[in-house]
Amino acid sequence: MFEDEPEGATPLDLDEAAELIPSHLRSHSDLNAWEQANILTATEWTLRARTPVFDEKTVRELHRRMFDETWRWAGKYRTSDKTIGVYWTTVPEEVRKLVDDGKYWIEQETFGLQEAALRLHHRMVKIHPFANGNGRHARLWADLILRQHNREPFEWKAKELNEPGEARRVYIAALQSADAGDYGPLCGLFLGDQE
Repeated sequence: MFEDEPEGATPLDLDEAAELIPSHLRSHSDLNAWEQANILTATEWTLRARTPVFDEKTVRELHRRMFDETWRWAGKYRTSDKTIGVYWTTVPEEVRKLVDDGKYWIEQETFGLQEAALRLHHRMVKIHPFANGNGRHARLWADLILRQHNREPFEWKAKELNEPGEARRVYIAALQSADAGDYGPLCGLFLGDQE
């Protein structure tokens, strides 16, 4: 879409890219800045949201609120396959399983709350339910889980994770380790000795 796409960004197909609402953006940096303003509004919503966090409607509503000023498909599951994520037709089923697992993990204390939030964040990224914005969405959803359980959100250092560089490389490597079943790097990045 733009020539300055960061490494590891999910590419949009032509139909998805055509759904961009603002027409004045000229670079991926411009897009990030525009999206960030939209995301701040969604972040404010999470501070007062009482909607059940482990609900598929909440997952979609959060994405819609994060990107509704940017993309016409905000809050709608993707309709094409990507270089990451499950086959697009299985997205609704996979998200339902994810929210059911999350609810169970919290109720049964399968993991500590913060570890559960990180594992759920990872699975949301791995499913990749939306055309774009999946990492940012999964991070804010994890924060919503923590907030609804009276805990502080993670220190994601979002700017560093969204731009090319060492922080993004380490974060993606930690997600890839989690893909292989090793959550140590991901927990080490965001939990340290907290849990």
